[in-house]
This record gives sequence, C-alpha cells and structure tokens, in this order.
Amino acid sequence: MNTYNYNTLDSEQKTALLKRPKIDFTSIFGVVQPIIEEVGKTGDQAVREFTSKFDGVDLDEITIDPSQVHVDLDPKIKSAIDLAFENIRAFHEAQKPGELSLETMPGIECRRVSRPIERVGMYVPGGTAVLPSSAMMLTIPAMIAGCSTKVLATPPGKDGTVAPEIIYIAQKAQVDTILLAGGAQAVAALAFGTESVPKVDKILGPGNQYVTAAKMILQNSEAQISIDMPAGPSEVLVIADKQANPAFVAADLLSQAEHGADSQVVLVAVDGFDMEKLETELSAQLDQLPRKEFAKKALEHSYTLQVSDYEDAFAFSNNYAPEHLIINIEHAEKWTDTITNAGSVFLGAFTPESVGDYASGTNHTLPTYGYARMYSGVNLGSYLKSITMQSLTEEGIQIIGPAVETLAELEGLQAHKNAVTLRLNAINKTN
Repeated sequence: MNTYNYNTLDSEQKTALLKRPKIDFTSIFGVVQPIIEEVGKTGDQAVREFTSKFDGVDLDEITIDPSQVHVDLDPKIKSAIDLAFENIRAFHEAQKPGELSLETMPGIECRRVSRPIERVGMYVPGGTAVLPSSAMMLTIPAMIAGCSTKVLATPPGKDGTVAPEIIYIAQKAQVDTILLAGGAQAVAALAFGTESVPKVDKILGPGNQYVTAAKMILQNSEAQISIDMPAGPSEVLVIADKQANPAFVAADLLSQAEHGADSQVVLVAVDGFDMEKLETELSAQLDQLPRKEFAKKALEHSYTLQVSDYEDAFAFSNNYAPEHLIINIEHAEKWTDTITNAGSVFLGAFTPESVGDYASGTNHTLPTYGYARMYSGVNLGSYLKSITMQSLTEEGIQIIGPAVETLAELEGLQAHKNAVTLRLNAINKTN
C-alpha cells in the first residue's frame, strides 16, 4: 500500500485520492447489450446458451421451486444461518413505516401509505464464492415487505445445482423461484421475464461489472424496471488512531481486499498509529489467506493516508464516501454526527465489518464507488413504494379552492381551474 501525508498534498492530489479504479463502462456496455437483446428475443433459450458459454454449465431447466427441494445442512451451518436470519429479520422488521396522516387545513386531509413493490428480483453473485449472506440480505426484507413475487437469481455450480445453503435461505424467506443463472443474462431474464422466469419490477443485489452494466442499461429500457443502486467493486475505509490494535486494522483491511483484485481498501491513520506494526501484521496475515492473490492485487491500488487530526480524517472520509467505514479510534461514538457519507459504519475496536456482512442485522448490500453520497444501502424501504392520498370536505374545497383557481389560471390550465370552480358553484347553489 502506498502512503501519503495529508498535510503535504495539494487540493488536486487530494481529489485524485478519492478516485476509484476506473471501470471502462463503454466497452462493458458493448459486451452486455447484445446479451440483453438476445434474452429479450429468445428467453429461456438465450439464458441456457449464455450459461453454457460463460459458466460451462448445460441446463435442462433454468429455474427451480425452492419449496420442492429437500435440503440437508450441517447443523453448525444451519444454526449460524438461523442466528443471522433472525437478527436481519428483526432489524428490518423494525423499519416498517407507519402511516402518515395530516390535516393541512380544516377539511383537508393528506395521507401517505406504503405498499410493497409487487415483483422483485434479487441477484446473489456466485463464481469465486458461495454467498448465503447476500441471499439473506436481499430476501429477508422482501419477505417482510410482502412482495408477492420473489425471484432469486444466482449462477449454478459446475454440476448445475445451487448451494444448499442458498436454497435453505430461499425456503425460509418464502422465495417463489430460483433462477439458475448469473451475469447479464440473469439480469435480462429478470427484467423482461421469460417462459420460466417471472418478470420483475425491481432488481436488487450486488454483482460484477457486467451485472452492474446490465442493471444500468435495463433501468432505462422498455423493460420498465428500477434497480437498487449502481455499484462498483467492494471497498472499506478504516480510520485508526494510537489506541487501535494494528492486528485488528490489518485484518479489517484484508477482509475487504480478499473480495477481489478490484477491491479497494484505504487506511486513514491519525498521528500515533503504529504503521510499522501494521506492515508486519499485513504481511503475516496476508500469507495465511486462501484468497491471498486477490488480496495482494487489491492492496497494490490501495493506500494509507496519514493525517494529524480527527477533523481531517472525517473530512476525507466524507469526501471519499466509502461503502464500509470502520472507526477504530478512542471514543468512536462521539464522531457519529460528523459522518455524512458512508454505506455502513462500524464503531469501535470490537466492531469488524465482518459482523455487518453476516449477522449483526444491518444490510450489507451497500453503495460503492462513491455512490454513498446520494444512495442508501438496501433496506426495507428498498422493497416499498409510497402512495399519497387526500380527501376534502365541502369546507376544505371552499377554503383552498380560490387559491387553486388562481394558480391554475396563472399556469394557463383552464380545465384545472374548472374542476374546482364547478364544485364551488355547486356548493354555493345548495347553500
């Protein structure tokens, strides 16, 4: 990891540090567009062909009904999933919004109610790792929200099956269909619908550059879908001071770096943090990782920024807008009001990002690539939409009507004005 001193950098150099590894979306869109078009034309057939081409798996059926599959899990794994499932369920259950009702003027009631997005597609990556945690993060809030159609897409294993842990979670979360496909072809199948795959209204979940590109293209297409957020490679920013254990910090940096070679990890070290011990720990821990080649490549484009005070640390973090923010400093809680841009925050020495990834209850599907400046991570609200309602009495229309007539006339919309005038005249005739 390269090391920079915040106080010696000019504004241009500081801005440069905020940039992520570049994603060449122009070329990626060029690869993804034909896949989307083919799935739109030939449905299941295209999904089978692309799954054979990209994953080396030939499928007879591209979907399964999880309720019809018998799953036999190791009791230890089942217990861990059950614990995480319950924490995630509890935290997202608590996010249910109440109905808002307000009388803005006498006789004028305005309301806002929430309704589930009816059909949702949830993408769970595969390939280099099985990710039951992502399956829980996406399906549990969909279940709580009451979405009527829930489709989980995930790449099949080389034997054409889905990991039993994923199926078990799908059963617990009442998922209707599992799509045995990944990549742009899975996203397109969810967006358009096929002979076997129900069309959805919204697609959620992380994925590689091709998945992200497909989501971005399809949200602006005739498929008429929305997506949770654009996203890039996974990332973490750690703020550490002299009280931070370098072994903990090294573990936190590596836990994100092992996601993939394009991940980025950033350490913002406040004066007094033991950098020499950190380097020793990084080297020792890295050598023990099964995925050390991924982590090693990620560290090559990651860096440490040395700052003299906490104000500079948090100012830089807010500008960087990390997916994960770990605050391993003394009295971490007192800085929470300072945080304006972050996907999810981990406070204190004993709060590794790993707990949020798996089991604490918060959602780990988060904005990356700086999108935490304007996007939230997946939450219960991601599966809901709001509808406003209003009702007026005779008194209400009489109070507000003249103002509406004036504004409608100002905008040259005579029919709008007439809709009010006719009612006011009718009231006046009966009184």
